[in-house]
Amino acid sequence: MSGATANPALSPAVSTTQSDSKYVRLNVGGTLHLTTIDTLCKQDTMLRAMFSGRMDVLHDVDGWVLIDRCGKHFGSILSFLRDGTITLPDSRREQDELLQEAKYYCVQELVRQLEDALNTQIPEPICQVPLITSTPEEQLLVSKTSKPVVKLICNRHNNKYSYTSMSDDNLLKNIELFDKLCLRFNGRILFIKSVIGRNEICCWSFYGHGQKIGEVCCTSIVYGTDKKHTKVEFPEARIFEETLNVLLYEHRGKGPDAELMQATRGYRDRGNGYPSDDEDDKLDRAFRRK
Repeated sequence: MSGATANPALSPAVSTTQSDSKYVRLNVGGTLHLTTIDTLCKQDTMLRAMFSGRMDVLHDVDGWVLIDRCGKHFGSILSFLRDGTITLPDSRREQDELLQEAKYYCVQELVRQLEDALNTQIPEPICQVPLITSTPEEQLLVSKTSKPVVKLICNRHNNKYSYTSMSDDNLLKNIELFDKLCLRFNGRILFIKSVIGRNEICCWSFYGHGQKIGEVCCTSIVYGTDKKHTKVEFPEARIFEETLNVLLYEHRGKGPDAELMQATRGYRDRGNGYPSDDEDDKLDRAFRRK
């Protein structure tokens, strides 16, 4: 901050009450704090060195003691000095940030606690897929999210007839494709699985701006020589096409992206089968530009 001057004296940033308890006014990166000399000198830290006369301190133009650090976690540093303990942040990122501040101020016990927490912490999952168990739950998720939604219903037990020979294999392929898309578009599309419904066996639904915009049903009834059978298909190209189309609803108020639509047509024209490396590269370039 401009106007800072070197001054070993604490006044005027130090005030005295009737009980002669000294208070210090601190400006930590623009965040203002009021605390006592006793708190700052409670543990053997850099703050004790600053306020015990062993180090010169800087003052801003208003007379507050200036510390040139981010003030986001300084309140937690003060709380630890007062009480000897604090509730650590839930986020690993915030724990990392607090650790850097604790190291800077040489608060060794807090450094130890944060390092222990970070070393024993269970890694956060790359992506999470909600499992829908009721219609109101599904409606709430679809209506409240700002992302496009892809839903897969997978209920093998809903079958009324015997499955054709390739049905089980195709059912697994649909599930594998769902997992692959979850990893690829995590953060841009909300993927949900549903186990509700009495009739659907394998069905994909696609939502944008809270409205259903597409569906791919993967089951049909076929007639054998003696009885009916349930057939599960794997229309991979259609599923890819609808997934790419739903990305057009990613940003409200914007028109469709021409390059993304061209990439989508490439999937539709190619037919069934997994995308080639060239097509994957082409799609990735289109997504990065968006």
